[in-house]
Amino acid sequence: MTLDRAKEIVTNRHDYAREWKKKTGSKVMGYFCTYVPEEIVYAAGVLPIRVIGSHEAQSYTEPHIYTMFCPFSRDVLAQGLRGKYDYLDGIMIGHSCLHLRQAFGAWMTNVPASFSYYMYTPAKIQSPHAKEMMLAETTEFKKAVENWLGRPITDDALDKSIEVYNTNRRLLKQIYELRKADPPPLFGSEAIELVLSSQLSDKAEHNKLLESVLKELPQRRNGPQGGNIRLMIIGSEDDDTNFLRYVEGLGATIVADEHCTGSRYFWNETVPEKDRLRAIGNRYMNRPPCPTKDWESRRRFVHIMNMAKEYNIQGAILVQQKFCDPHEFDIPPLKALLEKNGIPSLFLEFDITVPIGQFRTRVEAFLEMLQLEVV
Repeated sequence: MTLDRAKEIVTNRHDYAREWKKKTGSKVMGYFCTYVPEEIVYAAGVLPIRVIGSHEAQSYTEPHIYTMFCPFSRDVLAQGLRGKYDYLDGIMIGHSCLHLRQAFGAWMTNVPASFSYYMYTPAKIQSPHAKEMMLAETTEFKKAVENWLGRPITDDALDKSIEVYNTNRRLLKQIYELRKADPPPLFGSEAIELVLSSQLSDKAEHNKLLESVLKELPQRRNGPQGGNIRLMIIGSEDDDTNFLRYVEGLGATIVADEHCTGSRYFWNETVPEKDRLRAIGNRYMNRPPCPTKDWESRRRFVHIMNMAKEYNIQGAILVQQKFCDPHEFDIPPLKALLEKNGIPSLFLEFDITVPIGQFRTRVEAFLEMLQLEVV
């Protein structure tokens, strides 16, 4: 099935990027945060790919960033230091959490690239000045990319890029709509692999993959079974599909998610405007926000509760990367809100290099409790 191709891209992401670079003769840019306006990079003929976790034990980062920084930021930096991303022509980040910013800075210092860029995306998206600031930042970023490549990024190229990206978001949204069924036609781990593969491949190619998946899913016979507990995953960056498979192997189906390697990445589209950069910037300011941007109004809580209702959630697993301060502040009130609305939750603090077996007893007990409640 075409779903296997998504898993293959995620598993062999470095091979995919190298082959794409060889095939096209173009450049590849790695980015550290989903607040990066990828459309500008793609319009320039450069492939933007997200740097994600390797889930391998490492001891490379201690001389460069604190050991009390989150495991994801340390894992990302370790991959750079070990040369896993030696094919990248450039790297960039949108203003993000302290830990990932420090990982980016250490990468720039120790793994030189022909292009590196720190984009100051607004930290307070609730501000009436946020969208104007984002416009200014996207304008400066576009100029920097043009100077790097030695050629302009035309409005026509931006229009095509916006359409390719909007199509990708629309197709992913259609697949997520199918997850409202009972049983859904695909597992939660497979849905995340579709989103992750989108972040790691050429969007035009990925659109064809998604179109094929949408054609195949209605005829699928080996998907989730009916009667499973319907779960939602919420929290920090979570690209650990092995953990999701483990949970689903215990009699649950993950039918929804809210994190930056899942639905938060693609949930809203760019609304076209005459000023293309303003349209792109507004899209990132209007998207379901990360806690680093949403610490005042917690706008994402409304979004989470809407998803929980639409997907008929029976329980939620709250995932936090160890030492992740933004989510650590968010989780207590979010847990209280979920339980106030009759949705039990389980909190798990992740270290992406720690085997998932340590969570076995807690996950099994949580699912047994839910099973008793829904019978």
